[in-house]
Amino acid sequence: MLAIPPRAEVRAKPLETERLALVPIDGADADELWRVVDGSREWLQRWLPWVPFQQNGESSTHFTEASAADWDAGRALRFGIRSRQGGALLGVVGLEACVEMHRNCDLGYWLRRDAAAQGFMTEAATRCVDFGFRTLGVHRMRVAAATDNHPSLRVIGRLGARFEGIARHAEWCDGRWLDHAIFSMLDSEWQPQQ
Repeated sequence: MLAIPPRAEVRAKPLETERLALVPIDGADADELWRVVDGSREWLQRWLPWVPFQQNGESSTHFTEASAADWDAGRALRFGIRSRQGGALLGVVGLEACVEMHRNCDLGYWLRRDAAAQGFMTEAATRCVDFGFRTLGVHRMRVAAATDNHPSLRVIGRLGARFEGIARHAEWCDGRWLDHAIFSMLDSEWQPQQ
């Protein structure tokens, strides 16, 4: 069984790294999330098929409310990545498609354009993966990235995930089919970066 802590408990005491705080997403994040997505729309849309559906603040409200409900039901645990210095929302990292019976989930993430290439995602993803293995009791974590999304593939490489194969035409995104490189990590293999 997965040991999922109450969302309110983790919002009160977020997961922290040297530069970041990972705070469970809820309705209070909707307006800022909308501004971040809209401000990085062209950057995000190349790799994320949900971006075109974020058309206004109402769609962000729906996403944040669904994120809170997903956490409470144990389906997905999504965190806003916030700067510890100033609290700005930089992106989202989370554990998706949680399956309690098999103790597995998928790692997902994105950053706004002006936060890219600064090591934030490696820092946030490492903390999220560590939380999944050490706190939740996840056994297997899967992560995928488009085969030509080199920044995302570098993050996966730094996490130490093992390559499993290519999922051909896994996703229709921004007018093209994306092939996904599939990776996984097991709890017995997890060695967080220092």
